[in-house]
Amino acid sequence: MAHYTNTELIVREDILAKAKELAELISTSNEVQFFQKAEVQISSNDTIQVLISAIKKKQKEIVAFESFNNAKMVDKIEKEIVELQDQLDSIPIVNEFRQSQEDINYLLQLVMSIIRDTVSDKVAVETGSK
Repeated sequence: MAHYTNTELIVREDILAKAKELAELISTSNEVQFFQKAEVQISSNDTIQVLISAIKKKQKEIVAFESFNNAKMVDKIEKEIVELQDQLDSIPIVNEFRQSQEDINYLLQLVMSIIRDTVSDKVAVETGSK
């Protein structure tokens, strides 16, 4: 049985080539293409950008008021953030963007699970454990 050092395992060209091939396949998937289109639409939508900026500003305000132990203002600003977030969530492309993020995460987790399970099955067989 062949033995490899950590360095050899890290730089095995055949594994790296297949990983790059798989990454290329994933990056050209429908999920990633939809995500990229939605990302462009969101970044070029003034309404969405104004809402995102407002939410970020309010989050910074919360941090400041928390440092002054001003719970009343923190509560007030948290409610304002919820309202801004609701406005943001009511925009269809925002929800489509979030869904595309979830789809990509699911795809990546599925690929990782398949790799893990396949490697685990092979290791268990090759080590003689049943």
